[in-house]
Amino acid sequence: MAPRAYCADGVWPEAVMEEHHGARVAQAMAVRLRTALDERGWSVAHLSRMSGVARFTIAKALAGEAWPDLLTIANLEKALGCDLWPGRDV
Repeated sequence: MAPRAYCADGVWPEAVMEEHHGARVAQAMAVRLRTALDERGWSVAHLSRMSGVARFTIAKALAGEAWPDLLTIANLEKALGCDLWPGRDV
């Protein structure tokens, strides 16, 4: 199942999540990714060019439709110059 399938109440990514740590990490990462894009005024297409990550992959992560892999997260963090991984306290 996709991360957003674990929404208990509300709409991704602001939803209250079920007790699924991985889905909560994906949710927090999606929020951090959206915030980083907005703060920089970057589009998904621009981030794709800067990171080498496909636009489709970025869009799926933002929408909670996919579980981003480690290389994807690392490339996005490097391009954005910020941490996306929320740690284990989510």
